[in-house]
Amino acid sequence: MKNHNIIVHPANEQELNVIKAFFEALKIKFEVAEKSPYNSDVVDKVLQGKTDIEDGKGISLSIEELNKLCE
Repeated sequence: MKNHNIIVHPANEQELNVIKAFFEALKIKFEVAEKSPYNSDVVDKVLQGKTDIEDGKGISLSIEELNKLCE
């Protein structure tokens, strides 16, 4: 049987406990990662970019303008 990976993002400890109980009840093997698989510097930059856009600090480019920047 092929293995499948599922990534779940519980919002709090209670949700995590419910998910663990569910998997245990169905006898599904699982593991809880103690560390995020994502580079924290990259995550911080992405979140900062999102905040900047929400604060009106972003700019809009057309596809043509973007292509010119990439030449």
